[in-house]
Amino acid sequence: MTHNIWNNDDNQPSWEEKGNDCSAEARVGGLLRVWRETQPDVIGCQEASAKMADLLKEGLQNEGVNYTLIWGRYTPILYNASKLELVDSEFGTYPENIDGYEGIFNDGRTKSWNLGVFRVKESGKTFVFATTHLWWKQSPSDKLFSKGSAIQAYSDEAREYQLASLIDKAEFYRKKYNCQAIVVGDMNTGYNSRAIQSALERGYFHAHDVASQYSEESVGYHNCFPWGFETEYFNRPFETALDHILVSNDLGCAVKRFERYSPDYYFPISDHSAAYVDMEL
Repeated sequence: MTHNIWNNDDNQPSWEEKGNDCSAEARVGGLLRVWRETQPDVIGCQEASAKMADLLKEGLQNEGVNYTLIWGRYTPILYNASKLELVDSEFGTYPENIDGYEGIFNDGRTKSWNLGVFRVKESGKTFVFATTHLWWKQSPSDKLFSKGSAIQAYSDEAREYQLASLIDKAEFYRKKYNCQAIVVGDMNTGYNSRAIQSALERGYFHAHDVASQYSEESVGYHNCFPWGFETEYFNRPFETALDHILVSNDLGCAVKRFERYSPDYYFPISDHSAAYVDMEL
């Protein structure tokens, strides 16, 4: 699963005026409900503050679920330790500056990646799982985001560089352990972007394209911000979605379903719906 859970710890005045609460304490229950209803084995988070990570881990413990947290600044990984054993891991933040491109492409060091190598206890099979949050602004020619979004030159190139560097890491561990690699995250760009297409050209597949039973066509996105939230999901084509799951589908891995989880109770929880795959190694 990939899940952007909105980096917002405190209730906001606009919410409070309407009798709502968007603090981490108020939203954690909804996030736990999503996980309880979908039961993911591995969750790659984005925009998870240290406070929210603590609340989530505590909530899982209170529910008696054996999830372990791999710290990763704003991109932690949680995994079901009853099913999986952590074999190896690495974490990093993307550089603020990229050679050849003017500008800063990491705000507050929030754009990072986290990687774990896991062994399935029942079968002994191993896989690489990496989660990331890429640069968020749009290039002047990019019409993906909504009107009023911030514009910055070379943003597309920055995301391409960031994702390529993560694929390099995933490939290193994939070859080291001779196993499948899964790269997920809020990549802040669409299917046809330079970043995603470059990853596909390197032999990765989008889970949407290779799922044998079902592929979700929605984008799993709605407005949920400090000013308030809306109770309607965006009706846009799959190609404009921001949250992606990529797999190195060269070792016989079978992706069965690619889905997004967008229940009505989720509107005040986060702007991004969780996306996940059911797959066999």
